[in-house]
Amino acid sequence: LKWRRRPSTLLQFKTTKSDPPYFPFPPHGTFPAMTEALFGIKGKDFVIIAADAQTAFSVIKLKDDYDKIWEVEGKLFAASGPTADASNFVEFIEKNIRLHTLRTGLPLTTKAAANFTRNELAQSLRSRGSYQVDMLIGGMDADGPGLYYLDYLSSMEKVNKAAHGYGAMFTFGLMDRYWKPDLELEEAKDIIRKCIKEIEVRFVIDLGKYICKVVDKNGTRLEEL
Repeated sequence: LKWRRRPSTLLQFKTTKSDPPYFPFPPHGTFPAMTEALFGIKGKDFVIIAADAQTAFSVIKLKDDYDKIWEVEGKLFAASGPTADASNFVEFIEKNIRLHTLRTGLPLTTKAAANFTRNELAQSLRSRGSYQVDMLIGGMDADGPGLYYLDYLSSMEKVNKAAHGYGAMFTFGLMDRYWKPDLELEEAKDIIRKCIKEIEVRFVIDLGKYICKVVDKNGTRLEEL
């Protein structure tokens, strides 16, 4: 890359044929999103996911009632990141999972849905149109509940509890302290409330209200904290 000065005194890049593709600005969403908090907990026979309801652009709050948890074929998909990326990617995944069900007559398990999502995220990462999305996927299958953690680099892991965003920095210790294998719904809700309280006390930004949803053998539903 060679430097070239223009009359505006701004430094510009001049590329040659041998240079790799140059992007004048970092891809959108590569900077950490300060106004994000997703929590997921796997219980005895359910998965509970909570997310803040705020969207922002730079330092400007745009909405405080945005639902970041999608209900897809009886599963919960929570996504954080740039709003356009999150909504576009989850809707793309939702339509493809629905198409698979219509073609085969068989719904995907939570593990299969998570692996399909991870594969699409990995493919987009190797293109110019990568999605800057962190996700939690929860569902209920014949062998019990499942919670999967995915980040924007397409890493995936099956976990018992998870969090995304700056809110995660203050809450992993609480989840480790209070989680147990036979967790009941009210106990899981109490852990979520503790996490939200911790963020309210220690985080410099007020994330406002939260939306909470549960998936179990009866399907998905909105849950009051």
